[in-house]
Amino acid sequence: MPKKQLLLSLAAAAVCGLAAAQETPLASLPYTPSLDPAAMDRTADPCEDLYQYACGGWLSNNPVPPDQSRWSVYAKMANENQRYLWGTLEQLARDGAAGAKLSANQAKMGDYFAACMNEEAANAQGLKPLQPLLDRIAALGSKQQLPALLAALHLVSGNDRLLFGFGANQDFANSSQVIAFAVAGGISLPDRDMYLQQDEKALQLREQFRSHIARTFEALGESPAAAQAAARSVLATETLLARATLSRVDKRDPYKTFHKLNARGLQDLTPGFDWAAYRRALGVDARLNTVNVTEPAFFKALDKHLKAMSLDELKTYLRWQLVSSAAPYLNQELVQLNFDFFGQALNGVPQLKSRWKRCVELVDAQLGEALGQEFVQKNFSPELKAQTQKMTGEIEAAMAESVNALPWMSAATKARAMDKLHSIVNKVGYPDQWRDYGAFEVSRSDFLANVQRGNAFEARRQLAKIGKPLDRGEWGMTPQTVNAYYNAQMNDINFPAAVLQPPLYDARLDAAPNYGNTGGTIGHELIHGFDDEGRQFDAKGNLKDWWTRKDAKAFEQRAACVVDQYAQYTIVDDIKINSKLTLGEDLADLGGLVLALSAWKAHTAGMALENRDGLTPEQRFFVGFAQWDCNNARPEALRVQALTNPHSPGRYRINGVVVNMPEFEKAFACKPGQQMVKPQAERCKVW
Repeated sequence: MPKKQLLLSLAAAAVCGLAAAQETPLASLPYTPSLDPAAMDRTADPCEDLYQYACGGWLSNNPVPPDQSRWSVYAKMANENQRYLWGTLEQLARDGAAGAKLSANQAKMGDYFAACMNEEAANAQGLKPLQPLLDRIAALGSKQQLPALLAALHLVSGNDRLLFGFGANQDFANSSQVIAFAVAGGISLPDRDMYLQQDEKALQLREQFRSHIARTFEALGESPAAAQAAARSVLATETLLARATLSRVDKRDPYKTFHKLNARGLQDLTPGFDWAAYRRALGVDARLNTVNVTEPAFFKALDKHLKAMSLDELKTYLRWQLVSSAAPYLNQELVQLNFDFFGQALNGVPQLKSRWKRCVELVDAQLGEALGQEFVQKNFSPELKAQTQKMTGEIEAAMAESVNALPWMSAATKARAMDKLHSIVNKVGYPDQWRDYGAFEVSRSDFLANVQRGNAFEARRQLAKIGKPLDRGEWGMTPQTVNAYYNAQMNDINFPAAVLQPPLYDARLDAAPNYGNTGGTIGHELIHGFDDEGRQFDAKGNLKDWWTRKDAKAFEQRAACVVDQYAQYTIVDDIKINSKLTLGEDLADLGGLVLALSAWKAHTAGMALENRDGLTPEQRFFVGFAQWDCNNARPEALRVQALTNPHSPGRYRINGVVVNMPEFEKAFACKPGQQMVKPQAERCKVW
């Protein structure tokens, strides 16, 4: 499936202490070069460990901050962006209070930020803002009333933790149309395997989780005994739902998540749940008769469990999910409870985030394109956009050359691959048309209500797409996001303005590190259109097999080389990479850098290139590539990442790529037998 919209996940509040006291807003984004000699460890041998050679200094000088689970070049950039946006939002809040002339979006952002920063008001209100919804749950008189109640809870919660998720997405069979999607949900932990594994750490985590649920119920006024019983009930329900859920590896197969049904077919899956009543309560046109049920077996299990649950058990589960989802926006007691488990126990984070970070993240999540306009205006010039568009074109040209030269692909499949390549839309910087937030009502004095209205605004915006033609101009990330993505059904690659800043793209430096870094990222996203998942969608974004059987088998054989390679790498303790989960990203890392290298060579052909910082141009290319993913992580976070993250750890995203590239071996004069030298017969190469 295409990337899902990011769900709000904030376990933060105001903090005291030296680290927080030193944080101040930034008036402008700081500069770090895209190849930073200070980040290197020149005592390391690049032929033994390129990652240590390129990132050793960075790793030593950038320990994980106390409010983070991991820290990386990307995370550091994102934090600096947040500090810059903090200053922007503080000023808008002050201007709004003073009655200054602001645009409608600027006024909304200022009021939202001011309401969020008012921690005293949140503490004074306690659970009162949530009481109307808690009262609705308590008043549930029969399971026949569940659909209408669940629709109301789904609108304000903005996530799929309440039994399942319901929204809109492109039809896998006809990407130009948007249909309804019903997706598995109902669990609180990041991955279904956390409920099912039986090793000591998994058992310990589940006990901590059960204890956390009980403490939350005590905060709601339950006696210790009643809270313990409620926790056991909730955990039993979530475990059952987890057991019925597809694994993350299975979810990467679009054919396993494409089950298009009409209204009758959906109702037959869950006879005990009235979908017509649910849709009416959501405001979805009852005449719309198509829904993709991503996991039919899950919904069958859900229906069976709903029948078996008592009404009190159902109310207990709904109360837990509502309060747990809203906890980061309530009083300090619930914020702390939420952080103690989801931040500290689960991810090893020792300290709560500062409240300003929480509030910037919320504005970014709920008014993101409005905030993006402020970011782009000062940080993304037309010249920068043109430079990166040119680089993208060069890397696409390298991809065309690669496809045409493939010895294992037939002419028929090559023709369709070229059709797909030339159909890819490049989105750089920011959307051509900004999102309209006119229907999103914001109050300067009601923080939780703003969050709930923001969730409902986005939910209704998505639901309104059902049955409508696709808007191909829409973005799935805000311009201030330090990230990039490929969308298989849109068949587009997207590079927000924030990912095109130093130390990623650096207009002050020579081309070598820029092509290694940003060029590798562009190539990475481009390859996603042709990785094990993306290759199953055609030029129009439809799920369609455009490969000959022989060519598909040849691809799978080459991809298996990557699976076997990455399965040997250890993440933490004795946990190896789940290389079937990470395959798409591993293929994109390798293929992307191969394309970037070809594009850089073409770009600099005939130029006189100079050595800099004691590095040849070729070495600068590879060090520039390596420095994009310097990162540190806590052991607890690595264990979570091993289950949930489709990306390999940073060290292997670097070393695992170059070990397959003879150009790297030549650039550093590596010799057979060294760690970064793989025998030619064992090298992996797909594109």
